[in-house]
Amino acid sequence: IMEYKRGSTLRRGQWTAFVFLLMIVHQCVGDIRYSITEEIKRGSVVGRFSQDLGIDVKTLSTRRPRIEFEGNTRYCDINQKTGDLIVNERMDREELCGQRPSCALLFDFFLENPLELHRVTLEIQDVNDNFPTFPNEVIKLEISESAIKGERFSIDEALDTDTGVNSVQGYTLSANEHFTLSVHTSADTGKYAEIVLEHELDREKQDELSLILTAYDGGKPQKSGTVVIQVRVLDANDNVPVFTQSIYKVSVPENATLGTAVVTVSASDADEGANGELTYEFSHISIKTKNTFSLDPKSGEIKIKTMIDFEDTSSFELRVKAKDGAGQAASCKVIVDVADINDNAPVILIKSLKSPLPENSPAGTEVALIYVQDRDSESNSKVRCSIEQNTYFKLSPSIKKHISLITAVELDRETQSEYNITLIATDEGYPPLSSFQTITLIVSDVNDNQPVFDEQSYSAYVTENNKPGSSLCYVTARDRDWRQNGTVVYSLLASDVDGDPLKNLFLLDSKTGVINLAGPIDYEEQPIYELRVLAKDGAGLVSYTKVLIDITDVNDNAPVILIKTLTNPIPENVAPRALWPWR
Repeated sequence: IMEYKRGSTLRRGQWTAFVFLLMIVHQCVGDIRYSITEEIKRGSVVGRFSQDLGIDVKTLSTRRPRIEFEGNTRYCDINQKTGDLIVNERMDREELCGQRPSCALLFDFFLENPLELHRVTLEIQDVNDNFPTFPNEVIKLEISESAIKGERFSIDEALDTDTGVNSVQGYTLSANEHFTLSVHTSADTGKYAEIVLEHELDREKQDELSLILTAYDGGKPQKSGTVVIQVRVLDANDNVPVFTQSIYKVSVPENATLGTAVVTVSASDADEGANGELTYEFSHISIKTKNTFSLDPKSGEIKIKTMIDFEDTSSFELRVKAKDGAGQAASCKVIVDVADINDNAPVILIKSLKSPLPENSPAGTEVALIYVQDRDSESNSKVRCSIEQNTYFKLSPSIKKHISLITAVELDRETQSEYNITLIATDEGYPPLSSFQTITLIVSDVNDNQPVFDEQSYSAYVTENNKPGSSLCYVTARDRDWRQNGTVVYSLLASDVDGDPLKNLFLLDSKTGVINLAGPIDYEEQPIYELRVLAKDGAGLVSYTKVLIDITDVNDNAPVILIKTLTNPIPENVAPRALWPWR
């Protein structure tokens, strides 16, 4: 059975209270309610998150679905393939909730991208898996033969740890000529019975009687339990025990030591001798309560037998019966309230953590979703949360008493790539208790830095006619980003000299930035070359620099005389070594 409540919030009980001045709104879609019977097998399907939330299974699996219980036991889990909520641990209603009329497990269901939190209530329905039982195998009564018709005698109630119709619904008494059965209903104890004298007893005719009392429940199939009532007929016993109080109410701190006296109940009987001697015993209490307290049968003093814990049980209800020597009895109620002390430090639970976080995430980005619980009550459970000496992050209220850890500034991986964030939770008890939790956040790189050359321009000198493959110089560019984003590759920009591409003259190593000669260079052809070098990182950001290659001349050319034309003829009588003008 599944019920979906949009925009509602279920009561969480006495858990954590947060103190904040700032309120913000996060996405929270609603609450989910499922119902199952106890003791169903592991792997059984409780509900279908995918279907109930209207999210296809593939999308659901990509949103990192998970459930978080407040205790250490994971009673349910998620089938990641189908999106089903399945049983993970045995669930016994009587162990989980005792005799409480309703029994439910509460847990959180998280989805991310975007963040959603659903509060899930899993109701555990009772099955009839327990028999009614009586506290003793035999009930012994001693009744005076002077007892008159209609006189009533109380008997021990039967206890069935199941609830509702599966608990004790009635009693039957075996056929006999002296007693009938009267069944009553009490808000405190449920069904209980008395035997009623119909025909007066005669000790001379019969001094002992044996009756069979049967208690039955309302389950299907019905279960029952029996007890023998042994009646001994005695001389007159005119009075029944009377308690000084019908209800005793006391308070005990949860740190009370074993053997601490809780209260002493007291009853009196006006009869003399054995008929006036009283003994005390527990009547109609749970196994847990019986294991927690001891009762002195003679003094009526109740003591603590096992450690009590307010967070486990805040109140106990005991019924004490006083019997006289003839078996006549009276009952009283003892209510033991457990006083809370501040014995639980807050517990910090990290429900969601986004690590690594991209460095370009804006201020206010949610890093983690946190829940702090304190099992104490009232002021002992009020918790203040803070961050230890950190200006980069802050806390903000989030959905359903959760806290968001958010960035206070935009982070820069190149400045700091990892943060250890210590959370502190302190309650308001006396003395206050604190707990600490450290979150490690990795800042992931984004390509927000372009390569930067060490120099604005570079110069190199080389003599002409140098051998191809000779190293001229190298350029260096650095990128503050990480891994691929910070990996720099070099290249020459396309250019040419008189139609001859520069790549035919110079080679640039793309990884090292070393520039080598690719072919012969001639000073007489061009004395200076200007190269443009590009540096590009792994994500495509670029920068540029200029490299001037200065060619040094060498004496590799002989003089050459060039005569274009001879226009003046030389006469034949010109003297030797005479100068003659050229035209």
